[in-house]
Amino acid sequence: MDVTQALRDTENALRDFIAARLEQTLGSEWIDACGVTPQRIDQWRERKADEERRQEAGVVDERLLYYADLYDLKAILKKHWQGDLPDALGKWRRFEVFFDELERFRDPDAHRRELLPHQQQLVLGIAGDIGSRLVRWRSRRETTDDCFPRIELARDSLGNLWVPVADHPSGVVSTKMTLHPGDKVDFVVTARDPEDAPLQYGLGSPLVYSSSWQDSGEFSLLVEEAHIGKVFLVVLQIRSLRSYHAHTGYDDRAEFMYAVLPAHS
Repeated sequence: MDVTQALRDTENALRDFIAARLEQTLGSEWIDACGVTPQRIDQWRERKADEERRQEAGVVDERLLYYADLYDLKAILKKHWQGDLPDALGKWRRFEVFFDELERFRDPDAHRRELLPHQQQLVLGIAGDIGSRLVRWRSRRETTDDCFPRIELARDSLGNLWVPVADHPSGVVSTKMTLHPGDKVDFVVTARDPEDAPLQYGLGSPLVYSSSWQDSGEFSLLVEEAHIGKVFLVVLQIRSLRSYHAHTGYDDRAEFMYAVLPAHS
């Protein structure tokens, strides 16, 4: 597994967890009471504005917390370390040590050199521990048991992101994007099993179906004329290797909705 991607996925999983919990406890204006200074929040807004200027024709993440630094997340978690947070992530002292290690390897200076094998394993181990804890916490709350794997996030190559929060309770991301036959869209699914068991991944839709499951969460989809229509739904699924699943034939799914129009003449 790529260490840089593991760090990024862990940060995003924590961002989504923080946003979901604080919105529930503090309300829709939770950002202003999250525990960092107004100056830091202004810096997040400036970064978002800069990204919007750079991505005039692309998709920009609207969630302000996605423009926060890793140490901002640590400050927020420390201030609100009560209720669901320790239940999900464990004791603060242990989590703080892990967090400090991730922050050290996330530092730009660390990116200028190749990490040694034991450092890579340390990062992957910490990221795996945090990810597994969040999956177990979510699984306990949503299914009353601790046996089903969950998708942590899914993204396409066009900048759209699926995460398991209230932004899309139906499980569908309406991208509001238009594709044409001949376009190629890549997908990446990040998922975790509560027991860290291997997973399989599948891609499908009413018009596209992966005839077999695969061990990788990476897919490429070539848009065809048969996909033309107002609604083109791409479904990403995961399943464990167990004989039982949370749903018929799979354990969790993420969906992306597009429109497909005929190619320009």
